[in-house]
Amino acid sequence: VQLVESGGGLVQAGGSLRLSCAASGFTFDDYAIGWFRQAPGKEREGISYIRSSDGNTYYADSVKGRFTISSDSALNTVYLQMSSLKPEDTAVYYCAATTRKSIVLLRLWLISARDDQASWGQGTQVTVSS
Repeated sequence: VQLVESGGGLVQAGGSLRLSCAASGFTFDDYAIGWFRQAPGKEREGISYIRSSDGNTYYADSVKGRFTISSDSALNTVYLQMSSLKPEDTAVYYCAATTRKSIVLLRLWLISARDDQASWGQGTQVTVSS
């Protein structure tokens, strides 16, 4: 399993960015892909997931209404469209692939941001200036 994030950068508050997570080495529809972030000095935070088999999605309250997750199965890529960015969105953003199937387990995974039963990308930096 390999995941490669891209699309991070520096943006002003109120701006937008689109992150990409290119996946390889596994059957895309058998996995759910989550986006997580970690700011300096803070714990990793789960922000969204998409279940590739049916497109089920979930968002943390901190990003709901501002971020949109989507996937392109033909490209084995998951996107995170981020709008109305705030300085507190500054973090390293990671995507991860998990074999968890049920909505309950996926939401628990997002909330706990656990490493187990998942493969992780190397991260991409997002910096939002005020």
